[in-house]
Order: sequence, then C-alpha cells, then structure tokens
Amino acid sequence: MAQNPREQQKPGSGGSAFGAVFAHFARWVAHVAGTPWMFVLASAVVTVWAFLGPRFRYSDTWQLVINTGTTIVTFLMVFVIQNTQNRDSRALHLKLDEVIRSIRHAHNELIDIENLSDEELGQLAERYEKIRAESEARRQRRRPKPSAA
Repeated sequence: MAQNPREQQKPGSGGSAFGAVFAHFARWVAHVAGTPWMFVLASAVVTVWAFLGPRFRYSDTWQLVINTGTTIVTFLMVFVIQNTQNRDSRALHLKLDEVIRSIRHAHNELIDIENLSDEELGQLAERYEKIRAESEARRQRRRPKPSAA
C-alpha cells in the first residue's frame, strides 16, 4: 500500500525533527516577510536610522549599523527563501508528474524530467521543437487559401 506523501521522508530534511521544524519555520518566515506590514516595518527602520544620522554625525558606526543589519537579514533570508522555493518547486513537479501520468496519451518519459542532464534536456527540447514545427506545417497545409475577390 502506498504511503501518504506527507508521511514520507522529505528530501533535504533528513527526516529529522529539526528538518520538519525548519521547513515550518521557513514557510512562516517567507509568509510574514512577504506581507505589506513587513515592508512598512523595514521602511520605518530605515527611516529611523536615517533620522539618527545627524545625531551620530553620520559616523562610521552609524553606517555600520545599517550595513551589518541588512547584511545579516539578507544572508539569513537567502536560506529561508531557498528552502521555501525548493519545497514549492518539488510540489509543483509532483503535481505535473501526476497530470502526465494520468493522461492516457501523455509521454510518461517526461515524469521526473527535472532530473535529466542539460544535454538530455537539450535533446528533448529539439525533439519537441521538431514536433511543434511539423504540427505548424500541417496546420498551414490545412488552412484554406484566401480567395481573390
């Protein structure tokens, strides 16, 4: 009997409790970071920092505060966003694989296509370009020619 995908070990998480907690945390952070209120908060922080410039005489320390803060946030967000994108991409591929598998005349070799090498993807793209060109040529032959009036 097939396992529920939610019960299966998730790639990249190692199946550990930490992996599951991080995945949940990453989804939550990505959601919160994308809200308008987070933009307002970030803008407020920058505005307060800018207004404090004259107070601190635009010192190197004053500049270092914003540079360090933004660097740390950016560094950490890269991992959070990458985790979320990896998960979304995997889910999308699984959905597409299911659609391909369920359509009777679909080419099942396209399932897991994302695992092919660049050369194999290039060959497949050429193959489908030929199919598209042949289909277009057939369509052109079937179109009635405009009558001269």
